[in-house]
Amino acid sequence: MFHFSSLLALCLVATLVAAGPCDIYASGGTPCVAAHSTTRALFSAYSGSLYQIKRGSDGATTNISPLGAGGVANAAMQDTFCAGTTCVITTIFDQTGRSNHLTQAPPGGAANGSDPNGFDNLAAADGAPVTLNGNKAYGVFIPPGTGYRNDATNGIAVGDAAEGMYAVFDGTHYNGNCCFDYGNAETSVRDTGNGHMEAIYFGTGGPGGAGSGPWVGADLENGLFNGGNTAANPNSPSLTSRFVTAVVKGEPGTWAIRGGNAASGSLSTFFSGARPSGGYNPMHKEGAVILGIGGDNSDRAQGTFYEGVMTSGYPSDATENSVQANIVAAGYAATSLTSGPAIAVGSAVSFRATTACCTTRYIAHTGATVSTQVVTSSDTQVLKLSASWNVVTGLGNSACVSFESRDTPGSYIRHSNFQLFVNANDGSKLFSEDATWCPQAGLSGQGNSIRSWSYPAHYFRHFNGILYAASNGGPASFDATWVFNDDVTWVVGPAFA
Repeated sequence: MFHFSSLLALCLVATLVAAGPCDIYASGGTPCVAAHSTTRALFSAYSGSLYQIKRGSDGATTNISPLGAGGVANAAMQDTFCAGTTCVITTIFDQTGRSNHLTQAPPGGAANGSDPNGFDNLAAADGAPVTLNGNKAYGVFIPPGTGYRNDATNGIAVGDAAEGMYAVFDGTHYNGNCCFDYGNAETSVRDTGNGHMEAIYFGTGGPGGAGSGPWVGADLENGLFNGGNTAANPNSPSLTSRFVTAVVKGEPGTWAIRGGNAASGSLSTFFSGARPSGGYNPMHKEGAVILGIGGDNSDRAQGTFYEGVMTSGYPSDATENSVQANIVAAGYAATSLTSGPAIAVGSAVSFRATTACCTTRYIAHTGATVSTQVVTSSDTQVLKLSASWNVVTGLGNSACVSFESRDTPGSYIRHSNFQLFVNANDGSKLFSEDATWCPQAGLSGQGNSIRSWSYPAHYFRHFNGILYAASNGGPASFDATWVFNDDVTWVVGPAFA
């Protein structure tokens, strides 16, 4: 016999399963006042827009929503809208109804690394593909020079008011520069003093913790903290899992840092205690919201953001533990970064241009400079070798590839200031990432387009015979939109030698 109490229990379980992170925070008495995600709805009842994208071919925009209330983003809609062109993320919508949306960050007190007089770059819409329980979605891959912000918010903590926040990041995409942040910042885009920020930081900057990083920390302005002072915190472990949950929360006199693997397990507390001395107690928070940058628009950091919220009030550990269980249940997993005709590791290849002017030209190099040159089977062995490339596992990400020069073993195609060079591998993290490329289906409808892993809005492009990592409509002359799709599409064939 089926009892009513059993039915009630089943309904309660279904309700718990359906609850989103912001439903959990609300039940704990610390409601979300900002909720951002390009991968899923963060309320069980939310079915509105998650983010807006703009395509390069005509400047048109569209909003991406969940597949259903409380569900995963409709990645198929993005793929259809962006087919045959490029897209960037223009807006990450606030799901709370408070309109704390994130848009392109304006210039601030720190010089913009891409354009000292301009706005930050926008993230490529397809730079961070993932799956959630098998459903495809896209995160926000933020290279240096990219950032989002809202300086006119509603309900975000100011002064010494209590707040909490969490974010899900990619634990393999980071650096030590300032500052890959998500959280509370100055409303003036200027450094207004110690304690005027309270944001999650992820990377290898600051005093750090155990191991070599990256670590979860907090940017409190004029200081990155991994604990209660400026010393390294041995209780803060390096978090190298593919997906990381990062938590920062603060109330008068007290704050905490927590974190864990966003795909499995529970949260750990890395620090909980008194505020740092030197102007951080009481706090002077101003209530702007930032993503990928520091409070003064310091924009040389990198990272990947999938979801995050900010709360009113200081959440309990128990509430955050329930949120972590929800994140784990969302089933974040990595997926392919490549598409189009396969370019197999272990093969040796050539790259032929497809633009009408240049179909007899191939990617080659003269010294360190990468260019297009006319190459035929009757040319000298020297020229043929200069236009031939070994395909190896990506130096900076094994899901993509790197291209080693066949006539200069140990040297690879890499970008530096967005021009392509053949340089010897110096073993640095920066070189490895700048020499990693993710082949895509050709934007012109044939062959492959070769996209940078570290700057996924940028592709191999020939421009006046020289090779660049170019974006569609970016600030440089080689970013011109005219024949962009053709210029970034290559027929990949066997090596000449």
